[in-house]
Amino acid sequence: MSRFRAAYWDPEGTRYGIPTFWWGGAPAGYATRRQLRARGLRPGGQPVAAQILWRGVGGTRAAYLYRLDLARPKRTASPAQQRAISAALRARRICPACGELRDYYIPRSLGECLTCYDARPGR
Repeated sequence: MSRFRAAYWDPEGTRYGIPTFWWGGAPAGYATRRQLRARGLRPGGQPVAAQILWRGVGGTRAAYLYRLDLARPKRTASPAQQRAISAALRARRICPACGELRDYYIPRSLGECLTCYDARPGR
């Protein structure tokens, strides 16, 4: 075991307060939020069960782990929620200046579609 791995090896949690493993050294039964999402799960209110520490840019980096046996299935949006999301995303594509529905989201920095912005005098 290298000295860097040894610095982050604390499976009992005596040094860091929670069980700590090095990059790639976590036992089965733990997953990050991203790994849970890939399996169609979510933490479901459980506290952080362990962590992975590694040396990264700017110092020590951490990834928090959750127990797979306590994870719950991801919630799905109701049909009404999906309609509301679709309406909100569609509204972001309508130019407030010309009222046209665009194939892209209207840049908030410009406040109008690219066609209207380019047609301004002095452009």
